[in-house]
Amino acid sequence: MTENSQAQPAANPELPTQYAPAEVEGKLYERWVERGYFEADEKSGKPPYTIVIPPPNVTGSLHLGHAFEHTIIDALTRRKRMQGYETLWQPGMDHAGIATQNVVERELAKEGKSRHDLGRTDFVERVWQWKEESGGQISGQMRRLGDGVAWSRERFTMDEGLSAAVQTIFKRLFDDGLIYRAERIINWCPRCLTAISDIEVEYQDDNGELVSITYGDGDETLVVATTRAETMLGDTAVAVHPDDARYTHLVGRRIKLPLTDRTIPVVADEHVDPEFGTGAVKVTPAHDPNDFEIGRRHDLPNITVMDERAVITVPGPFQGLDRFEARSTIVAALRAEGRIVAEKRPYVHSVGHCSRCKTTVEPRLSLQWWVKVGPLAKAAGDAVRDGRVTIHPKEMESRYFAWIDNLNDWNISRQLWWGHRIPVWHGPNGETVAVGPNDEPPTGEGWSQDTDVLDTWFSSGLWPFSTLGWPEQTPSLEKFYPNSVLVTGYDILFFWVARMMMFGLYAMDGTPPFHTIALHGMVRDQFGKKMSKSFGNAVDPLEWMDKYGSDAVRFTLARGANPGVDVPIGEDWVQGSRNFANKIWNATRFAMMNGATVEGPLPDAAEMSATDRWILSRLNETVAQVDALYEDYQFAKLSDALFHFAWDEVFDWYVELSKTTFFAGGEQAKVSGRVLGEVLDVTLRLLHPIVPFVTETLWTTLTGKESVVVADWPADSGFRDRAAEREIEHLQQVVTEVRRFRADQGLQPGQKVPGRLDLSATPLAAHETAIRQLLRLQEEGDAFQATATLPVAGATVALDLSGTIDVPAERKRLTKDRDAAEKEKQQATAKLGNEAFLAKAPDNVVDKIRGRLAKAEADIERLTAQLAALPEG
Repeated sequence: MTENSQAQPAANPELPTQYAPAEVEGKLYERWVERGYFEADEKSGKPPYTIVIPPPNVTGSLHLGHAFEHTIIDALTRRKRMQGYETLWQPGMDHAGIATQNVVERELAKEGKSRHDLGRTDFVERVWQWKEESGGQISGQMRRLGDGVAWSRERFTMDEGLSAAVQTIFKRLFDDGLIYRAERIINWCPRCLTAISDIEVEYQDDNGELVSITYGDGDETLVVATTRAETMLGDTAVAVHPDDARYTHLVGRRIKLPLTDRTIPVVADEHVDPEFGTGAVKVTPAHDPNDFEIGRRHDLPNITVMDERAVITVPGPFQGLDRFEARSTIVAALRAEGRIVAEKRPYVHSVGHCSRCKTTVEPRLSLQWWVKVGPLAKAAGDAVRDGRVTIHPKEMESRYFAWIDNLNDWNISRQLWWGHRIPVWHGPNGETVAVGPNDEPPTGEGWSQDTDVLDTWFSSGLWPFSTLGWPEQTPSLEKFYPNSVLVTGYDILFFWVARMMMFGLYAMDGTPPFHTIALHGMVRDQFGKKMSKSFGNAVDPLEWMDKYGSDAVRFTLARGANPGVDVPIGEDWVQGSRNFANKIWNATRFAMMNGATVEGPLPDAAEMSATDRWILSRLNETVAQVDALYEDYQFAKLSDALFHFAWDEVFDWYVELSKTTFFAGGEQAKVSGRVLGEVLDVTLRLLHPIVPFVTETLWTTLTGKESVVVADWPADSGFRDRAAEREIEHLQQVVTEVRRFRADQGLQPGQKVPGRLDLSATPLAAHETAIRQLLRLQEEGDAFQATATLPVAGATVALDLSGTIDVPAERKRLTKDRDAAEKEKQQATAKLGNEAFLAKAPDNVVDKIRGRLAKAEADIERLTAQLAALPEG
């Protein structure tokens, strides 16, 4: 890699008149990759900085959430690379078990086939084929966005190395007694035909029914209510609270279960809430997690009444019915027997759905593999509590602890064919052997491998160290583990972050997988609504990149990135960011055409004008501010600081104030040209991590050096000139106030008017020419008539508006506006002075009225000043 400090001839010293992102972005990115800028060398002596990509699903494509997260990560890694760190942004893809299997099964369905027609081996081969041909399109989209990942290190959660890692940790956990097999209630998807974890269940309010049913006969009756009448076929008890006097005489007795030839006991259990409903609940241990626990406490039998497709299996009139058909049929049969005492339809209640296919989830007793998370979760909680891992923002810690401290054992088996097959062999006599990557599995008659695969999150939980070569002790693992920071959404704090914490601490001898967890929010539309195809508000970021350029999309996302807070975004904001990129381009092009240079050292402060010293002082202040905000992951604030410094201070003020110097030429123009070159050099480097493409083009042209990607990150030189800052702030106040007056009078920004400028009472005499140019003031002339006089910040500006405005009409308009403001002030003052009103009105209403009062007072002051500036008549 060529040292960046060695200046290279600029490939194209002349910048085109307009910036065309589509013509430069792709070429620049490929150049960066070819030159190896994003690769990481574990042999270098540089300090490491490591971030892993949250591995996107191989079935996925780049959506705004990805673009948002990748922009943050890319900005962090680009800055650290410029700061001299050996930076690794680890890329890769997740095999996405259920999602990928569903995609390929849909493809087979088009051929009139199912996976069972192919058999397991051929089906898995078909999925691999699909992965090679169609999967991973997101890689190309990441290049469009400018992601600086180490492509040579790209991993896949089912590649050979990661498969070895999965087998290794499974066997270790199994041998340590932390993986076991047991029957438990799990979330079952009758469409995907597999167990899914609690965090893969999405709850939504559905319209259902609540029916109250009489159990028992004669004096031995109870009324229970249920939204799932079909499960009564599997009831093995009715439970009441031990202290509920209404049912004390029935506890221990057996009562008739309607529609069956069975009787079931009445049991007393403290789980029952006597205040809810009738205080009696049906107990179906094989189809409800709470009922399962009651069943364990009372040694009740587990009766499964549905198969894997949620079809009733109990012999009798309901056998063969789908669960929802059975529900209405059973209610009708109970009604015919007179056992329905109440029905409520619709009954809105929260129902779990499979996050993949949206099918209603069925709680079901099933033999599954589990991780005993108790000791693992405790270690993951301790690592945050003792400061080894920092969660940012800190207020997210409580969410983490609420989850990790109450974690149930983790169901890790899935009834799929695509995924890491569980490395356990079952023997003819009930033997169970876990097999590591270097072990030979048992052979012989009666031995077979477990048919289930592992939950996708099991393999992605190993991501921070498996991607570095673990379980081998590789140089990459030694150099780049633990990761410096994890950047991810708060929505997968439980899915992924908790898994990585548990596995990292377990596998890496108590060393957590990262030092910091930086959580961001979700991208939403401009009205704060969740983006969704079903809502019609989902956005393909590639369309915006095609239209406005990748830099515009990145800058828009970064400006909304407050830690842990959702990000609203609209197309007009992307347009604004495109305008910012164009502003950077045009201003830099203008500056280079007018003497901006990076050649030679900066002149001494004594040689500089106050304007030069001011902008350098502000530049260093901005460097310090941006650095502090980066360390606090405050992307919205640092982006905003860069935006206002670049646009407002550099382009709108410094460049404009320097025009007269440049036009005059001479030594002072050379000094200001070098200062402007320095400011542009540093500003472009500060902007680069967020808007890499436009800054690369401009910086290399300005400096003639190789690439801003490997340039040094700017350092605060310590230069400050508060006197110069106050002087230019004084100037800005004069110009801003007069500009506001001009706008209020209806003058166009470029319209010139005769004006007299008196700066004798200010330190601004040296800036008179620049001020006149900024205010579009012509020389007075012999016929000058001061129709408006403005005293502003010690200066006096007299304007001749006789040929531009109708003074009487303008006075009439301003008087009318001031009278309206006076009336608004009186009304607001009266309301705020009314104690009865203040006692009853909501706080937001009172605050609104206070705001109206403040605005009215400001309007009165402004309009009075404008009237005073106009001549009488």
